[in-house]
Amino acid sequence: MWSRSPAHTERLMRPVSHTGCRGSHLIPQVSLKWVPIPMSVGFAYICYQQYGHVIEREQRHMKSPGDDARPSGLASDWQTSAPQVSIYRALPLNFVSRMWGKLNSIEVPVSLRAPLYKVYISLFGCNLEEAAIQDLDYYRTLGEFFRRRLRPGCRPVDKKALLTSPSDGKILHCGRIRDGQVEQVKGVTYPLADFLGPVSWRSSERKSADYAERVKHNPENELYHCVVYLAPGDYHGFHSPSEWTVSTRRHFPGDLLSVSELVARRVRGLFNFNERAVYYGTWQHGFFAMAAVGATNVGSIKVYHDKRLFTNIPDQPTDQHFDEEFSNEIRPGIPMKKGDSFGEFNLGSTIVLIFEAPPGLKFHIPEGRKIKFGQRLASVR
Repeated sequence: MWSRSPAHTERLMRPVSHTGCRGSHLIPQVSLKWVPIPMSVGFAYICYQQYGHVIEREQRHMKSPGDDARPSGLASDWQTSAPQVSIYRALPLNFVSRMWGKLNSIEVPVSLRAPLYKVYISLFGCNLEEAAIQDLDYYRTLGEFFRRRLRPGCRPVDKKALLTSPSDGKILHCGRIRDGQVEQVKGVTYPLADFLGPVSWRSSERKSADYAERVKHNPENELYHCVVYLAPGDYHGFHSPSEWTVSTRRHFPGDLLSVSELVARRVRGLFNFNERAVYYGTWQHGFFAMAAVGATNVGSIKVYHDKRLFTNIPDQPTDQHFDEEFSNEIRPGIPMKKGDSFGEFNLGSTIVLIFEAPPGLKFHIPEGRKIKFGQRLASVR
């Protein structure tokens, strides 16, 4: 990058006569030269601009109206076929997210770590007391600070709960899946079949014209879902919400649209557009799935037991999905216990749970409320 530097300015003096003035005055004549500035300064400027984008997004998210006061012009007026959504999806958000990821991996000078991270802590309300390592100089990059570990004991897992929260975040929506439609927020739905894809992860699929019935193991059960939104200030790891066995992973390359509540209210089928890794399996009540959904600046989804998952790769086809099987003749899959570490995001995104359970399942955290990893989420009455 280049800049005009006063240090390299040549100052020439020449006499100039002014009408009505006595004598001559010396007026400086400036000749400017272009000089290089460090690339790190350019990266810092990009970082500043990107932080501005994140801050603005979170301010809109915090100020978005509640479900009972939703103004006109939301999901019912801005559907996925609208030109605004097409233009939004055409933005190079995947490329921007890759650049943001590279920026996050640049090592920050030790002298700048504490000031930089304190700005982030102040902007997004991070609780550093919950971090396993509270010395800010320890985190070499922004990415390492985003993915900081929790201090042991600060998130006790409710062992008696049927289902616990997989992460810190905000409950966008939870409830029963009706007519094969899932609510991403109240009043805005998307097809379950588009989110999960063909029921090919089961060797003994139940014969039915209804997609939800083919997913379930027990026809007397219901399908439920829960959407947890992770903000940039939240703890970025996600965990197993119950005891279950993971048998298959399905990777859907796609867009990296924002998953904030404001956008979720306006873009129907948002989670079907975005890149996501869906993990299918079984638990005590039948079918169980947990999906990690990517978002703007969150192209990196890391799952600890899945070393072959690579997200936000350039030129991947977005009209296909890619399966990885974890079950074989020796073992039925990967056993997970409640609270086990599952994976992490690079900044903040969304976890979607879709599972089968008996009728009358009760969710303990209402929509719009904050929740912590390990907190009781649901139980059977």
